[in-house]
Amino acid sequence: MKNKHTAFSFSILLFFLFFGTKVHAQNVDSILFSNTAWHDHLIKKGIIWKQANIQGIFGSQQEINIIEVDLKKHGKKIHLAALPKSREKTSTLAQQHDAILALNGGFFDMKNGGAVDFIKVKHQIINTTVTKSARANAYLAFDHKKLLITDDSTQSGAYPNILLAGPLLLKDGLSYPLSKNAFNDNRHPRTAIALKGNKLILLTVDGRNAKSQGLTLGELEKIFRWYGCQSAMNLDGGGSTTMYIKGQADHGVVNYPSDNKLFDHKGERAVSNIIYLTN
Repeated sequence: MKNKHTAFSFSILLFFLFFGTKVHAQNVDSILFSNTAWHDHLIKKGIIWKQANIQGIFGSQQEINIIEVDLKKHGKKIHLAALPKSREKTSTLAQQHDAILALNGGFFDMKNGGAVDFIKVKHQIINTTVTKSARANAYLAFDHKKLLITDDSTQSGAYPNILLAGPLLLKDGLSYPLSKNAFNDNRHPRTAIALKGNKLILLTVDGRNAKSQGLTLGELEKIFRWYGCQSAMNLDGGGSTTMYIKGQADHGVVNYPSDNKLFDHKGERAVSNIIYLTN
């Protein structure tokens, strides 16, 4: 009986040690993120670009770029651009559409081009879903009056602009359940979009380099939650991750795309769709 009692007590101790350590690590990471000294750049009134290289968060180093867009001032200037059967660099597509900023969008066919998930631009369906994926459970949908990020296809269906991607990360300010798989649980460069009150949040996290390891989707979800977002969704990441700002050096590419395996601004991958803003 004594041995059983000792074993039970030891199991309880291990339980509290494990979860206590995990909670402590999350608290340390949230404090580290909250105390980050961002480099702020005013793109124009109502649009702020923020940069930081955060060391130690999640036991790693992360290069993060965020653009905050005031939807009250610029909600009518958000657009999608999509190529039905081809690919082009995010910066090139942005320049072709006279964008002041852009972000790579949803997943696409690497060989033939075109989105592999549903995308509609200005009422025109560009691509339909090729193969239904559990990952693709989030919709970015908008018109000139409203923008939403949702898992509800009925709610989003009437909008003239729709991009299906995912997974969804936050819903109503709460963590959205994530499946256990390599795509979600391994660290990769990430592109994502979120809503924080009346602000649209565009985010890139670079990866596959010692100077920025990339995030798991669980870690990315925490970043958005600590940032105060109510809804958030993952977009195409990896070598596709690219943020463009007109007038910046290196053809406007401000993050460190990883497709050339170098930590510079020249490793863009050709993609099939982007999210962008005009003047």
